[in-house]
Amino acid sequence: MMDYEVSVVIPCLNEAETLEIVIKKAQKCLEENQIAGEVLIADNGSTDGSQDIARRCGARVVDVPARGYGAALIGGTNAALGKYCIMGDADDSYDFSDLMPYILKLREGYDLVMGNRFRGGIEKGAMPFLHRYLGTPVISFLGRLFYHNKIGDFNCGMRGYNRERIQELNLRATGMEYASEMIIQAALHDYKIAEVPTTLSVDGRSRKPYLNTWSDGWRHLKVLLLHTPDWLFFYPGCLLAAVGLILMIMLIGGPVQIRHISLDINTMLFAGAFLIIGVNAILFSVYTKIYAAKTFYIPMNKSIEKISRFSADQGIGIGFLLFVTGLIIAIVACIIWGSTSFGDLNPQKVMHITIPAVTLCSIGAELIFGGFFIGILNIKHE
Repeated sequence: MMDYEVSVVIPCLNEAETLEIVIKKAQKCLEENQIAGEVLIADNGSTDGSQDIARRCGARVVDVPARGYGAALIGGTNAALGKYCIMGDADDSYDFSDLMPYILKLREGYDLVMGNRFRGGIEKGAMPFLHRYLGTPVISFLGRLFYHNKIGDFNCGMRGYNRERIQELNLRATGMEYASEMIIQAALHDYKIAEVPTTLSVDGRSRKPYLNTWSDGWRHLKVLLLHTPDWLFFYPGCLLAAVGLILMIMLIGGPVQIRHISLDINTMLFAGAFLIIGVNAILFSVYTKIYAAKTFYIPMNKSIEKISRFSADQGIGIGFLLFVTGLIIAIVACIIWGSTSFGDLNPQKVMHITIPAVTLCSIGAELIFGGFFIGILNIKHE
């Protein structure tokens, strides 16, 4: 079969109203710029005759049984014959007659070329208010913060990419969050990413779009978090542990008065909880990094390799020392209790001993179990 320079990949599910317009725009752009290319429709089970429309217009139709926006694009990309792919929606909201900015950047060697609707222009009514001023800006900001890139429009549905390079990422998301996963994985693997202005028009369909503001927004956010154990677990864990440790040290000698606020055993109890939860979150970041790297969910790097070499013995050893320390403090508390013939105690005094004891024992136990779990994660499969 003939190989092309460009495959225009369009996911489709009952897009009979606008599909012909989109196909003809893409074909005209390829023809006018003398680009060897194809228009490929990744059909997701249309029942409105979209397949026949596509074939009549000269597009190639690939049936993708697995439902979902991401599934359609994965199937279309795998079936594409072009060196480069340009994806976009079939609702005529993106301008398929203006593909050259993407193609030129791809020819320069970029692996992924994103469209930016905020730079290119958004027609009035083309993007819902919440998407334009809350959802997309927040997702884009978090994407830049978590993954160290300069992309201003994470959710733009029109983008170009080097087909083989994107296939190497083994993208897995089948829903709308596929759009975020593509950028995240490209950034994690240090791909060359560019951004070009693109326009967004009111779509030409009479029905409502498939996109659901809240559920799809949450799925995008969840994908952003799942690929970054540091921001999901490690940094919040460090913050909680630090706050808990500082408060614990402040209060271990007795109540602390800050102006008119008195901090005592109740605050110390919360400090212990913060410390335990914080350490637990840090351990989760370690587990997640090891597992995610070994299953190729995130790329292996030097820091993860270093964590992976952390042996079960080390974790168990540290945990054992903390547990024994907590146990010794607990024994001291029992001796104090025994001095009163095991009668009533002043909680203001004894809790300053028992809370640190319980906290150390809990953290020690976590590290012991965590050490064994890390050992299990590091078992090599033949």
